[in-house]
Amino acid sequence: MSTLPPCPQCAMENTYPDGELLICADCGHEWSQAAAASESTMVVRDCNGNVLANGDSVVVIKDLKVKGSSIPLKQGTPIKNIRLIEDDAEHIEGHSDKIKDLVLKTCFLRKAN
Repeated sequence: MSTLPPCPQCAMENTYPDGELLICADCGHEWSQAAAASESTMVVRDCNGNVLANGDSVVVIKDLKVKGSSIPLKQGTPIKNIRLIEDDAEHIEGHSDKIKDLVLKTCFLRKAN
């Protein structure tokens, strides 16, 4: 397991050191190790490995039962304008058209095109 940080440009974890720089083998981005040490960014990914950010739209990939509601979230339901939860890479907050204030696991979501 590598202790090197992921690439800040493409978020891939295939990085290696080269002198004072860190280099991403996937996109070729180079950055200093000092800058990498000062940044501790959490990367939130969907079920396909795409990086999610605040304000993104996602789609539910399977029918989900919602606690506290008799309405299930059906496969293909869009969740717009998501919010990332601080210090939690496995959950996001969002709203569907019928159900407000949802907290969803990212393993059941894919980034909308």
